Amino acid sequence: MTTMTISPIGFDHTRDRDYFNGRSDAYDDARTLTLDQLVIRSGAATDYASLPYALGYSAVVIEIRMEADAEAEIAQTWLARKQGRETSTRHDNRR
Repeated sequence: MTTMTISPIGFDHTRDRDYFNGRSDAYDDARTLTLDQLVIRSGAATDYASLPYALGYSAVVIEIRMEADAEAEIAQTWLARKQGRETSTRHDNRR
């Protein structure tokens, strides 16, 4: 799993308590809310909460989104292989 590495210049979010509060709130919300609802809350945090809180919350939402996208891609690849729709071009070129 990857994390967002971009941060404003001169801001050390690893020492800010609000950053971790935002991350923990996002993890808690992820248990009960859908991804679309998390994105909406992330936007609200960006508009109304402190910068470190918004960065922490948004980082977790991005991680969850990337994980969901990866799981969907794996599932589609598995289904394509099971149905015989995916073939290896490397083997076809050697014939």
